[in-house]
Amino acid sequence: MLESYFKLREHGTNVRTEVLAGLTTFLTMAYIIFVNPQILATTGMDAGAVFVATCVAAAVGTGIMALVANYPIALAPGMGLNAYFAFTVVGQMGYSWQVALGAVFLSGVVFLALTVLPVREWVINAIPHSLKMAISAGIGLFLGIIALQNAGIVVDHPVTLVTLGDLANPAAMLAGFGFVLLVALVAWRVTGAVIIAILVTAVIGMMLGVSPFGGRIFSLPPSPAPTLLAMDIGGALQAGLVTIVFTFLFIDLFDTAGTLIGVSHRAGLLTPEGKLPRLKRALLADSSATMVGAALGTSTVTSYIESAAGTNVGGRTGLTALTVAVLFLACLFLAPLAGDIPAYATAPALLYVACLMARGLTEVDWDDITEYVPAVVAAVTMPLTYSIANGIAFGFIAYAAIKLLSGRFREVGPAVLVLAGLFIVKFAIL
Repeated sequence: MLESYFKLREHGTNVRTEVLAGLTTFLTMAYIIFVNPQILATTGMDAGAVFVATCVAAAVGTGIMALVANYPIALAPGMGLNAYFAFTVVGQMGYSWQVALGAVFLSGVVFLALTVLPVREWVINAIPHSLKMAISAGIGLFLGIIALQNAGIVVDHPVTLVTLGDLANPAAMLAGFGFVLLVALVAWRVTGAVIIAILVTAVIGMMLGVSPFGGRIFSLPPSPAPTLLAMDIGGALQAGLVTIVFTFLFIDLFDTAGTLIGVSHRAGLLTPEGKLPRLKRALLADSSATMVGAALGTSTVTSYIESAAGTNVGGRTGLTALTVAVLFLACLFLAPLAGDIPAYATAPALLYVACLMARGLTEVDWDDITEYVPAVVAAVTMPLTYSIANGIAFGFIAYAAIKLLSGRFREVGPAVLVLAGLFIVKFAIL
């Protein structure tokens, strides 16, 4: 049955290889079940319910990718998108988490519409490559400052805005140790390096009395009721939230496209022309997962680049993804452990992801000032304004203005001009 459904022989693989690849992928991304509830809980959301939503949304999205698209790509609530949800939409703009969930759901609906209609390639190709890379890197820098803040290494200051925290604080020292351990494990190519570093750091902290241990690891899943179907779609339809919906959509769309192409390229799944077969099905899985996640009570669900870890050990079909989905469901019984993981133990994972995403700046054209200046503006303003949306807006405005004033009109597509104009209007009105 597995052979006929997933076409294992056709892809040069077998059940054992696919299951091993799924386990490998899961271990590289399982940190999200600890990190996501911590981030979204800052909005007032119930951490237990978010934990359930994280596991179930990841399982559903990855299952759809497995059974509909037959790709070895796993999905879960996206890093960066959860930070934008918690710290910008709710924390900075002041919207309720229910309205933010409504915006996530609407972004999934629009994503689905773009996937069904023959315009998705036009949308993806309309955005300059330098801005795509800058946005990825800027989100990384944003995650970096959040990680350092959670660890107590960076704190606020009335004169300089930010300054160095108390490095003698045990939490800060443990976070630093966890980060170094994580990177060393990655350098040694240890499978599950991120989750190992989180658990080791947390255990050491508990042994030293820095954070408490509840005494249990397994239990029945918490109730999903506090966040289940709590999204406020009516509130998200307000005119002021158009930018928020667009930002969720924008990041998810390009993050998904980049992940699909990148992982498929490493796995040898692209056609000789460099195209991705069944792209529509893969995007349908991603957009559907975002809507399901919002209904359950979590931020945008997206494809994970960590899926490349599974393809590196031979994963080639949806059976790899199906294995990941089953493992996420099994994690529902780890709620006590997830609740005991302190912020200083997950800070290293955030900082590590920040380092990975910052690599996007290397793909910017540093020989063209009209390309790299808008890219740097977009990347830098995200952490400094504590807003991914502001970074995207400044990047588009700078790109359009610099190209036009430099006389390079043809390099500015209509999509960039429209978006830049909308962002200018938004800032002028607000």
